Amino acid sequence: MAEEKALNDQMVARRQKMKALVDDLNVDPFGHRFDRDSLAADLHAKYDDQTQEELEENPVEVIIAGRMVAKRGAGKVIFADLRDGSGQIQIYARRDDLGDNYPIIKRADLGDFLGIKGTMMKTEAGELTVLVSHLTHLSKALRPMPDKFHGISDVETRYRKRYLDLIANNESLVRFQNRSKIVAAIREHMDANHFLEVETPILQTQAGGAAAKPFITHHNALNIDMYMRIATELYLKRLIVGGMERVYEIGRIFRNEGMDPKHNPEFTTLESYAAYWDFTDVMDETEGIFRAAAKVVHPDLQVNYQGTDIDLSKPFARKHMVDLIKEKTGVDFWPEMTLEEARQLADEHHVKYEEYWQVGHIINEFFDNFVEDTLSQPTFVYGHPVEVSPLAKKNADDPRFTDRFELYIVGSEFANAFTELNDPIDQRARFEAQAAERDNGNDEAEGIDEDFLEALEYGMPPTGGLGIGIDRLVMLLTDAASIRDVVLFPTMRPE
Repeated sequence: MAEEKALNDQMVARRQKMKALVDDLNVDPFGHRFDRDSLAADLHAKYDDQTQEELEENPVEVIIAGRMVAKRGAGKVIFADLRDGSGQIQIYARRDDLGDNYPIIKRADLGDFLGIKGTMMKTEAGELTVLVSHLTHLSKALRPMPDKFHGISDVETRYRKRYLDLIANNESLVRFQNRSKIVAAIREHMDANHFLEVETPILQTQAGGAAAKPFITHHNALNIDMYMRIATELYLKRLIVGGMERVYEIGRIFRNEGMDPKHNPEFTTLESYAAYWDFTDVMDETEGIFRAAAKVVHPDLQVNYQGTDIDLSKPFARKHMVDLIKEKTGVDFWPEMTLEEARQLADEHHVKYEEYWQVGHIINEFFDNFVEDTLSQPTFVYGHPVEVSPLAKKNADDPRFTDRFELYIVGSEFANAFTELNDPIDQRARFEAQAAERDNGNDEAEGIDEDFLEALEYGMPPTGGLGIGIDRLVMLLTDAASIRDVVLFPTMRPE
């Protein structure tokens, strides 16, 4: 209660200062457009190396604006720190210079936005500073800022009130600036490789393209249930059928699933499809995307994630799932076996399985249990069983497996890709198998998308498809432990 009372006292004091701006100084507490000509970072880049004497001999006038984040001094002189979107710079205000303008900064609180006109100088201590010649009040902060701008340690507050996190934690601000740069770099890379960026429906009449539970809503005018998309895949492949030979989409995906450090109910993916490619071409594409994204944050392509050094400059390893399982466990799934034999192997190695699972499901579970967490350096794991890959083309030499890969780094999946299944008859059989799984208890299995099957019947060329989780990629490149650290407004339980 004492803390709440203190906070309320500060809020009262700030409102009193707001009123005084109007009554005593005739200043609008919530000002108007302000035309600045300089940013803090640019001023540091231009003038940090100049001496005090050089700045005095060649005076430079600047106009800056930002939030006041520190304030020192009283009486006739005040030093303060002003922060804009690029960084922070010190200002120096003297009553003799400002006259009637001086009370504005004297009464300003931490968090207030100020516009400054002044001259570049350096203090005796050598700190680059703007000597203020005129000051404009731009906006009053009616609540106190996070304590001393040393950061917000409470994780809940950081996620619920991201604006405070960005104000107080420069690391968060830089991380989200880097996220935007990463996404821009991916777009630039895709465009340079002749991919066309497109948009597909977020509201769909049938959820497909992934094994996941959808969010369901209702369209009143049509009186039908609709689904928030769980993937962009099936619509993008319709475009390949239509003659758009290389397409991609960076967009929001929605899955009604659990939440943990790697999962948020809404997240961002890149999906791309290229006609006449197979999954080996997509491996090359994926390496190119990862390097393009990494370069904007790590020009040398050397990344440290949570203490693990990762080298993105070298070719990524390429290993078959069955070979990896054999390396880690000694169990060899290459010989053909019955379901009972696979279940016996699972029992011997304490691998749990569902009643409806086939041999391929058990192979995939062995990988999840014994291999996934061990893959630290970038590794393409290919050859997924057909039972867990309903949209991937079967391998020509061994139809038990598909021409599919997942990319693993530091024990996490970062990409999923395959040579697309373009045989509508086989695709229908896969959809029917998925529907049977759903009837047997797998509520994440796909249904039968008749419109997509019809599109395939018009002919889709051999195609390589790719999906990358943008949030996880940003986590990797910015050393973020949780997906909530790279999503500006993560899903939270209401307070």
